[in-house]
Amino acid sequence: MSALAHSQSPILSPDRNPLLRFFLKHTFYKQFCAGENATEVNRTITGLKDIGFKGVILGYAREVVLDEKQKENLASCGENEAAEACIRNEIIPWAKGTLETVRLTSPTDFVALKFTGAGSQALYDLSQKTGPSKALADSIDSICSLAASKGVRLLFDAEQHAVQGGIDTWTLNYMRKYNRKGSEEAVIYGTYQAYLKTTPSVLASHLAIARKEGFTLGVKLVRGAYLGSDPRHLIHDTKIDTDNCYDGIAESLVRRSYGPILKPVEGETQFPSVNAVLAGHNHTSVRKVQALRTAQAQNEEKQTDLVYAQLQGMADEVSCELVQAGLVAEGGTTDIPQAYKYLVWGTTGECMKYLLRRAQENKDAVQRTREGRNAMARELVRRCKKMVGLAGP
Repeated sequence: MSALAHSQSPILSPDRNPLLRFFLKHTFYKQFCAGENATEVNRTITGLKDIGFKGVILGYAREVVLDEKQKENLASCGENEAAEACIRNEIIPWAKGTLETVRLTSPTDFVALKFTGAGSQALYDLSQKTGPSKALADSIDSICSLAASKGVRLLFDAEQHAVQGGIDTWTLNYMRKYNRKGSEEAVIYGTYQAYLKTTPSVLASHLAIARKEGFTLGVKLVRGAYLGSDPRHLIHDTKIDTDNCYDGIAESLVRRSYGPILKPVEGETQFPSVNAVLAGHNHTSVRKVQALRTAQAQNEEKQTDLVYAQLQGMADEVSCELVQAGLVAEGGTTDIPQAYKYLVWGTTGECMKYLLRRAQENKDAVQRTREGRNAMARELVRRCKKMVGLAGP
C-alpha cells in the first residue's frame, strides 16, 4: 500500500495501470471509497441513507503527505510563471474537486476539506503559518459560500504536524467569518486529534476565543490519523492515555462544561456554544456518550448539537447499532443518535494515500473484521437451521 501510494512509476500507478486499477477498484477501493464519479458517489450515498444513516461526511481524496526531505525543502511558488503553474495545476483542480464534492451532498451532510490537496503553495503557506495565497483564499471562500448556501457543513481535516499549526489558524479565521455570531449552528468545524498531548490545551484556547468573539465552535474529535508521519514524542505514550483524552474531551463537549481533561484557560469559566462530530470506531467511547445523552434527554436538559461518525467500510457494527438505536428511540424519550458515514471519492490513484492512512490508523481492524465475520457465520448457520426446522426465529 505504501509503495502504491508514493511511487512515481506508471506501473505502480492505479490511474495508469489498468490491471492494477481493476484489482484495487473491486477490492480495497470498493470497500472504503464512495466512487470515482457523480453516478457512483450518489449510488453509495443513497444506499447508506436508505439503511437509516442520517447523512454522510464526503471528502475529495486529493491530498499530499510529506516525507522528511519534503518538509525541509518546502518553498513558495513565488510569482509570475511558477505561481501561474501552481494555480493552474494544483489550486484550480483541487477547488473544482471540492466544489463538486459540495454539490454531491445534501443539506445536513458534511464535506471534509483537506487543505494540502491544493498543492505546494498551500503546503508552504501552512508550514509558515501565514494566510493562504489570494488564489487559494478565493477558492476557499467560494467553497465555504456554496456550502453555507446549501446548508452543508464543512469539516477542515487535521493533517500531519508539520502543517497543523497553520490549519488551526486558518480554521479559526474561517469560523469567525462563516460561523455567524448569535447562531448556534456552525458551518465550519475544526478537527482535534486526541492522540496528541497538546490537544486539550489547543481546544481549550479555541473554546476561549469562540466565547470571547461570540461564534459557535465546530469540533470534530478523532483519535488521530497520522501515526506514520507525526513525531512520536508528540503522541500519548499509550493507547489508554489516548482513550482517556478522547473520552474526557467528549464528555466535556456533551456536558458543555470543562473537566479534568479539557481544562479551561486561565480566567475562563463559561463554556461557549459548540457543535460536535464524534468520529471513532471505539464501541466503549460511543456507548459512554450515548449514556450521557440519554440521561440528558430524560432530564430534559439542553443538548449539544452532536453527530457520530465512522469510516465507510469500517466499524459497521458500531454504526449500525447507532442507526438501530435511532430507529428504536423515535417513539420514546431517549436520545436519538445521528449516525453518519465518512467516505471519500476520487480516482483509485487519488485515494491511495487515504487507504494507506486507514491501514496505519486501524491496526486492530483485523480483529474487528474477524469478529464481524464470525458473527455473520453464526447468523448464516442459524438461518440454514431455520430453513430445515432446527432453529427458532
